[in-house]
Amino acid sequence: MILKTLYIVRHGQTDLNKQGIVQGRGMNTDLNDEGRKQAQLFFDAYKNVPFDKIYISELKRTQQSIQPFIDLGISYEKLSGLDELAWGIHEGQRSTPETKSAFLKLMRDWTSGRLDSKFENGESPNEVLERQKGALATIMSHPEEQNVLICMHGRAMRLFLCLLTNQSLVKMETFPHQNLVLYKVTYDGSQFNIAEFNNSIHLQVH
Repeated sequence: MILKTLYIVRHGQTDLNKQGIVQGRGMNTDLNDEGRKQAQLFFDAYKNVPFDKIYISELKRTQQSIQPFIDLGISYEKLSGLDELAWGIHEGQRSTPETKSAFLKLMRDWTSGRLDSKFENGESPNEVLERQKGALATIMSHPEEQNVLICMHGRAMRLFLCLLTNQSLVKMETFPHQNLVLYKVTYDGSQFNIAEFNNSIHLQVH
């Protein structure tokens, strides 16, 4: 018995994504042409799903990614708990050998269990998890919302999927993603199960 189905997508492409520049929670960027195309492809593939509610982060790239669904009249809510992890002083900075080295060190910290590690003025995975727990509590407090569309961010989505599947955050790298890829997760009253993993079929234009 499935009580709730979560359709979790990452936002569409932005120019900073394309350039390989870290965005994070502090960069409120717009979708680029490719991102808008991805949003339309996702809408075309899922517009007939009877979504009861949409949840997005407070960053506009998530709303822009699912705006066609909002235009259908589906109710939506912004939750700061769905915001991207804050990368602090590295947000908006071009990649250099030094920054690459700093990111590699941080990833090694995280995958080895040092989940309080973070960049200056940034957030740690544990801090993001705490606000995600609040967002999830809000989403799950509405049993009448059976089909839910959630649009969020890459790193945050990896952490959120760990939370849903009751795994340690050290497993975050096991959830690959790209712009506007879908994870479909069902809830049966006791646990969440991943029904579709990193699904990008809707983005493959024939």
